[in-house]
Amino acid sequence: MKASVFIASFLKKQGITHVFELSGGMITHILDSIAEIKGIDIITMHHEQGASFAADGMARVTNKPGVALATSGPGATNLLTGIASCYFDSAPGLFITGQVNPNEQRGEKHIRQLGFQETDIVAMAGPIVKKAFRVTSPQDLPKVFAEAYELAISGRPGPVVIDVPMDMQRAEIEPGDIKVITRKKNTVTSLDDTLFDKIKNDLEKSKKPLILAGRGVRAAGAEKAFKAFAEKCKIPMVTSLMGIDLLPYEHSLRIGFIGSYGNRWANMAIGYSDMLIVIGSRLDIRQTGVNTVDFKGDKVIYHIDCEEGEINNRVMGCEKVLVDAEDFLAAANSYFEKNPIKQNYSNWLKELHDLKNEWSDENELKGRINGINPNVLLHQVSRASSKAVSFLADVGSHQMWTAQSLELSEGQTFITSGGMGAMGFALPASIGVCLANKSKPVVCIAGDGGFQLNIQELQTIVRNELPIKMIILNNRCLGMIRQFQDSYFQGRYQSTFWGYNPPDFEAVAKAYTIGACSVNDENGIEEGLKKLWEDPSKPYLLQIMVDPHTNVYPKMAYGNPITQMEPFAKPTQIEST
Repeated sequence: MKASVFIASFLKKQGITHVFELSGGMITHILDSIAEIKGIDIITMHHEQGASFAADGMARVTNKPGVALATSGPGATNLLTGIASCYFDSAPGLFITGQVNPNEQRGEKHIRQLGFQETDIVAMAGPIVKKAFRVTSPQDLPKVFAEAYELAISGRPGPVVIDVPMDMQRAEIEPGDIKVITRKKNTVTSLDDTLFDKIKNDLEKSKKPLILAGRGVRAAGAEKAFKAFAEKCKIPMVTSLMGIDLLPYEHSLRIGFIGSYGNRWANMAIGYSDMLIVIGSRLDIRQTGVNTVDFKGDKVIYHIDCEEGEINNRVMGCEKVLVDAEDFLAAANSYFEKNPIKQNYSNWLKELHDLKNEWSDENELKGRINGINPNVLLHQVSRASSKAVSFLADVGSHQMWTAQSLELSEGQTFITSGGMGAMGFALPASIGVCLANKSKPVVCIAGDGGFQLNIQELQTIVRNELPIKMIILNNRCLGMIRQFQDSYFQGRYQSTFWGYNPPDFEAVAKAYTIGACSVNDENGIEEGLKKLWEDPSKPYLLQIMVDPHTNVYPKMAYGNPITQMEPFAKPTQIEST
């Protein structure tokens, strides 16, 4: 069998339905074989970074590796940001790069490069993948692909890179039987009654327990088990940025999103709680703030994670439960079904809902801005978008307004770039998410800065007739950094307001034959949203103009406890992240 035919056959056997790429000489054999084998759609993007983000988006929906291909040299290096996005946000990815023939590789020679576009992508990708594979013999391909695929989906999911020289792609190999590969889990902590007796005992002592959940729950495929756990134990839930879709917005146990720009009442809930069960969330600085001592306080914290290094890393004194989230939740649900908690948290739940009413997100900017209130707008967008299967946010101020105010219904998901925080993520990722959902409508929410980074993928949307509804909050600046400059640089707006400007996105969309309109004030929002959804089967772009000086509030006052947030509290030290 030709090696490239094996690669295509392997992907098809694993149930891969789409691959994303931008063609180049060093991947032509693989692309040709995938096209010939049938059953896998090749989605040609307009930049390799777009291909890597689209693969990332697909992976977050399917929990199968998103697949992206790129040629050697600039093609391969352009994948790196999307590879890192997968790595930091625990999304499985299989990235295949073409490479020049071995006789054109510099090897141990003390030169920069031997072959044209020769680039050591394996070394470059090393720190941001679970493993990078350098294929040195075509006969190794079956073993390499099997190992790489299993590694991508097992334990904490993540990306792998396979670098295949062009001559090896056309070699004849003996692949043997191609087997379907299944996920292996990390389970170290014993999930017996001893553990759950201890958790139950602490819960029955607790008056104000909370669950903090993150993307690790979805990465483990444990969404249903998580919901059952929260409802069985009747414990209120707060989430990280990556977990806001784990319970519907109206669910009585869903409190809100925590962190640097979290809902004020949700951060208060963390501060007031006496027990915290952390599932699939790594307690990074954007969740806890720099003051981890106050975050921990006197509360008991059970930290459930599949990687030991994430536990007692920044927040110390946690009870370590080193296990896959799916296994933990299955065992917990079985235990608490037989051993219900003898404690009622209704007073605590009422306290939290009272805080939510007192500190409404819609009022955080009231009296502080001119024009459209983004938090109010996001509630309106949510209510108008019942047909959307998913919402994606790019990176910037709009991302935080979305996380603060999005109203997700049962089954709707929220996807964004968390650990990498990559501007330009949402538009190409929306392509992967839309295709993973069988071309059902998705909403892409972006700022004017981030949208321009991968604006070329508008053509991919048009060519593939994808119903992606794009909402651009255009504040004519890079708003999150502009707010930072107000805090620390006395309003010197270099490169955010000064020396920066966006195009008219309505005109740009129409140039791509995408329907579009603009909204300049509150009176136009209803009509704009009506046009956005006039035909759910087609893409549409809605540009919403926002005052450049609209801040994101609340914002954690850096150096203070999580409960103290701007604008009422002031940072005690300059932010480092």
